Formats: sequence, structure tokens, C-alpha cells
Amino acid sequence: MRSVAIVVALLLGGCGLLPEGGDETSGWSAQKLYTEAKTAMSDGSYDKAIKYFETLEARYPYGRYAQQAQLEVAYAYFRSGEAALSIAACDRFIKLHPNHPNVDYAYYLKGLVNFNEDQGMLGYVSAQDPTERDPKAARESFLAFKELVARFPESKYTPDATARMSYLVNALASHEVHVARYYLRRGAYIAAANRAQFVLRNYPDAPALEEALFVMVKAYDALGMSDLRDDADRVMRKNFPQSEYYARGLERKGPWWKLW
Repeated sequence: MRSVAIVVALLLGGCGLLPEGGDETSGWSAQKLYTEAKTAMSDGSYDKAIKYFETLEARYPYGRYAQQAQLEVAYAYFRSGEAALSIAACDRFIKLHPNHPNVDYAYYLKGLVNFNEDQGMLGYVSAQDPTERDPKAARESFLAFKELVARFPESKYTPDATARMSYLVNALASHEVHVARYYLRRGAYIAAANRAQFVLRNYPDAPALEEALFVMVKAYDALGMSDLRDDADRVMRKNFPQSEYYARGLERKGPWWKLW
């Protein structure tokens, strides 16, 4: 019985001599972990890259490699389709390193992740107008790009962020017009007019302004508010004298959103 106990003790003690969990990275330096993670990224092995970056930060939490790993892992999450984790990593980097030389990239990546969040295969296959989907991601994308442009006007990411902001303004304005059009067709004329007015106040330079004015004309006409109808009509004819809406109504010519 005593011999059995000795054997068990030796076996248990011997377990500590085995490599812990078979971790291939055991003993790797911070530089090697970072290099291997970057190689995995180049090969498209984003899950492996994430593992290496997270291991690097856990083992070597201080120093430039750890900081860069925090930023790189955000991109790896983005490319692996983990939008929420990517945004969380961007927010964490911004909070921890607000003065880092590459913090502008964190803002840009955060905006880009939200920008692409609803541009997946389902939306592509169904050819669904993005203005008919939840605009939450578009709003958050716009805010991230806006902060980037305001804080880092000279950043190399600013020109692309500015272009995407213009697209997003059009998308958000068109979303509001889509809702206004929905209300109009269902006889909710006050709601339609109010939604169209929101576009005029908040997106005065967006292409959707033309349709918003037309919705207001139709809604006020249906409500018998001739003065408001005439005012909206006058503004529309002054700004869009050749508007096709007078001829074709609210029927669309085709998708406006295929800019990317």
C-alpha cells in the first residue's frame, strides 16, 4: 500500500516537469511573440495572431511591444469578424494611451469597424438599402471619424475618414427620409412631416433634403395645412427647380448607396 502511495506521489510530482498546457510560446521573448503575431496576420491567420498578441500583453505588460499589441489585436479582431471585440480593443487603447503616436489609427479603426458592420454578405445578397437598417452603427462610425478629424486633422487617415463621413451623413439623412416616407404612405402625416423637418434641421446639405421637402409638401397637403404646404413647396422649387419628384412621386430611380 505504501509503494502505491509512493508511485502516485512520483506521478503527481512529475506532472510539474511537463510543458504547461503544451504552450508553444513558452519562453518566447516579447519581440518573438510580436514578430510571430505579425507573421500570422500577414498569413491571414487572425485567430493565431490574436492569441500571440494577447499572450504578449499578459506576459510582458510593459513596454512598446505590449502597447503595439493592444492596437494590433484590435485590427486582428476586425479582420476575424469580431466587430464588438475590435471596438472594445480600440476604446481600451484610446483610454490607456490617449497621447500615443498611433492613437489616430485607433479612432480610424473604430469608425471603420462600425462603418462595415452592416455591409456583410446578407446585406449584399439582398441588395438592401442600408438606410432601411438600424442606423446605430452608422451614427457611431460618424462620431469616431468626426473625433479623428477634429483631433488629428493632419493624420494620414483623415482624408478617407472625411469621405466616409460624407457618405454617412447621406445615409443617416436618407434613413430619416425612409422613415418619413413610411409614415406618409400609411397616413401618419404629422409623423411624416416631423421626420422630414428633422432632416432639414440636421442634414441641410445632404442629397436626401430634396425628398424630405417633397414629403413635407405631400404631408401638409394631406393634412389640409395649405400655408405650410406652400412654404415647403416654395423652398423646394427654389432649391430643386428641376426635381423629378413632381413627375414621379416617391418612387426611387435606383440604389444611391453603392459608393463603396
